[in-house]
Amino acid sequence: MLTLTENAAIAVKAVVAGTPDVQAAGIRIRGAEAPTAGFELTLAPQPEPADAVVEADGARVFLDSTAQAALDDQVLDAQMNEDGSVRFALAAQA
Repeated sequence: MLTLTENAAIAVKAVVAGTPDVQAAGIRIRGAEAPTAGFELTLAPQPEPADAVVEADGARVFLDSTAQAALDDQVLDAQMNEDGSVRFALAAQA
């Protein structure tokens, strides 16, 4: 299952902080049809019924079935820039 670094958890919580129901909201990762096309990240008020939910330190990430299979052995990390933008990155679990 996908895991989150401490930085990723902080970034996810910062991104969802402005949503009406911050307790249920999270980042949703949707896998692309073509494996080389990457992933789509969106702010989601809650998970879709078939989503897997990854929680770490109060941060919630929702994975559709394609993303769940592709990211099973990955770690999500993040870098927050001074301007408030966030850059997410994936790495293999150690």
